[in-house]
Order: sequence, then C-alpha cells, then structure tokens
Amino acid sequence: MKDIVRDGDPVLRQVAKKVEFPLSAEDRQLAADMMAYLVNSQDPKIAEKHQLRAGVGLAAPQVGVSKQMAAVLVPTDNPDDPKPVLKTVLINPLIIVQSVKDAALAEGEGCLSVDKDIRGYVPRHDRITIRCQDMAGNTIRLKLKDYPAIVCQHEIDHLNGILFYDHINKENPFKLKDNTVVIE
Repeated sequence: MKDIVRDGDPVLRQVAKKVEFPLSAEDRQLAADMMAYLVNSQDPKIAEKHQLRAGVGLAAPQVGVSKQMAAVLVPTDNPDDPKPVLKTVLINPLIIVQSVKDAALAEGEGCLSVDKDIRGYVPRHDRITIRCQDMAGNTIRLKLKDYPAIVCQHEIDHLNGILFYDHINKENPFKLKDNTVVIE
C-alpha cells in the first residue's frame, strides 16, 4: 500500500501517455507488479500480513507512472470454478462502444488511491467494448457488461485523470437515471 499514490498527487489528474511497443523491460515489470498486487490483495492471508487493501483494478498512475496501462482482476464468486471472471492487463485502452443503459454499484465505488469513504452512486455504462493492446502488442477487443465493465471504466478513468467521485451527482449523490441497473 505504501507504493499506491494517494488522492491529491498531480499524477492522478494527468492524462496518461500512450505505451510504446515493443514493451520495455520496465513496462513488462510494471504490468507484472500491478497484477501481483491485485492477486496478493485478494488473498486474505497475504493481504493481512502486508496490510493490503483488496483491489480489483490498478492503473499505472496509481503507482506514480503516467502511462496508459491498467491491471484488472475480477474474481469469481463461484466456489466450484476458481478461474477469475476477468484477469488482464489493458494497454492503451479505449472504449469504442458503450450502452445507453447505465449501471452503478449498490454500495458505490472505492479506490486504492482514495482513503476517505465517499458515498453515492457512480453512474457508468452497463455494457462496453474496449479496444486495447495485450502484452505482445496485439490489438484486442473486450466486450464487457455489469461489474467487469464498471471495473474497467474505473481504471480507464484513471488513465484520463478522472476519479470515481467526479461522476457522483453533487446535489443528490443517490440519484440515478431511470432504468439504471443497480448491481448488488
């Protein structure tokens, strides 16, 4: 947690630079380190030992690197299938398709870079298609909905200098558009 940049640091409000290919050794290590943090933070024993807050996404600006790279690890809630719902590193991601229908997490969103509890719905698109590059530089498309879509939008926001609470309605934090999907 000591390496996570906190709210107020200017790097969190910058638009991150595109990542060049082939990836440098430094960029490969950054991707590996971000994913390792997520894996370790989701293991209760390791998280407690190292005082890690559990995370499902971590963007490069959150570790002080202004590059368009984010690790995402959405665990499964199916005890019979331990395979994560989504485990990937997004490089130079761009949302190319988004649904008109919005979604929001019932409990709101949190962030490893934001220590205070900020209450309110964070409206996002319920379905998105992302175009990004994988570690080899191949262009890939990811079609996501519900929770994985919200996680990826949160991380892509980090790459554009946006924090989750920027989306919360300032006058009425728990107001949503009609037909918004509220995800429990």
